[in-house]
Amino acid sequence: MVKTNKLNVFNDPIYGFIGTPNELIFSLISHPYFQRLRRISQMGLSYLVYPGAHHTRFHHALGSMHLMTKAIQVLKLKNVEITKEEEEGLLCAILLHDIGHGPFSHALEGFVAKEISHEQISLKFMMELNKEFNGQLDIAISIFKGDYPKPFLNQLVSSQLDMDRLDYLKRDSFYSGVTEGNINSERLISMLNVVDGNLVVEEKAIYAVEKFLMARRFMYWQVYLHKTGLVAEQLLVRIMQRARFLLSQGEQLAASEPLLFFLKNNHSLDFNTQILKTFAQLDDIDIMGALKNWQFHDDFVLSKLCEMLLNRRLLHIKIKKRPIATEKLDEKLEWITKKHDLSVEEASNFVFQGEISNKAYSKDEAIQILKNNGKISDVVKESDQLSLKALAETVTKYYSCYPKKAV
Repeated sequence: MVKTNKLNVFNDPIYGFIGTPNELIFSLISHPYFQRLRRISQMGLSYLVYPGAHHTRFHHALGSMHLMTKAIQVLKLKNVEITKEEEEGLLCAILLHDIGHGPFSHALEGFVAKEISHEQISLKFMMELNKEFNGQLDIAISIFKGDYPKPFLNQLVSSQLDMDRLDYLKRDSFYSGVTEGNINSERLISMLNVVDGNLVVEEKAIYAVEKFLMARRFMYWQVYLHKTGLVAEQLLVRIMQRARFLLSQGEQLAASEPLLFFLKNNHSLDFNTQILKTFAQLDDIDIMGALKNWQFHDDFVLSKLCEMLLNRRLLHIKIKKRPIATEKLDEKLEWITKKHDLSVEEASNFVFQGEISNKAYSKDEAIQILKNNGKISDVVKESDQLSLKALAETVTKYYSCYPKKAV
């Protein structure tokens, strides 16, 4: 990181040098709430499948902001009115859009903090920062919430073709080494336009949009929902559930104060300023430190699950297109129950099933194509790729997990 006066330049492996456009952005990046993102893994436990996938939400936030600067430049050249205040609001909104992620990003979403999404926590962080920065984030918050009177500003931050997705697909593809997920973000951004206040893509970029949607589908099934990453995340959730149960029974567990706080408070929390500050102290390091301690705990379930995850001795997982018959799983469950003298509930941490689903394209938030004749149309209607129509359908798959051999 090269220091230049009061502003910084970050050397990014994807885009090269990323500058901080103004002192407000520099101050936000320097804030402890944002610096915490250096300790939040972008792709959860995917590094157990793709060893290079160790990049963080910090990388992603800066990359998304960089793409937003490019999008603003393109739209201004096409005579789309974006004021200086709106430009600053856009950059702040995209910079902070993921600041509410908890440890390992989506892996523990909804568990550490119940009934509140990372987007809602991001908004709470932004509102708290807005107090510190004397209202300088008012427009950013309005854009983030979708309240701002120019819809395209929110669509640049949150839509099916926003700067968030354009960055994470390209970045996650790079760090995982899965080249099929790579997209031409520059081409897509250069073809953006605004019609009647809404974001559109010019017709000549339709093939780039098709490639983007197909890359997203590929990345979800091949990377984000990879079976090994899936079973690892399931184990992590079960570790946290077991820890929470043991604490409720009066057991003592070695862990950081922030982690213990959220494990002990097993109910919906009013995310006030104090709880937000506690959440801001929580990151991947708290979780990994706890796992390293708990692998030696007297409780068989907790220690074994931690050992399995730390040493990548994971459960066997099968994924099928149809629901899985339970007979075989019942046999394995009974076997583990007897072998380790466990209750059925305890043994179900090692033998379980579930389902995953994904829809690569939603017609409710259609990507609008600006045709050469000036008309607007959904990309699925304009595409000659039959596969794009299939992307609008929800695909559900079913998984079962059990030990390869005796645990």
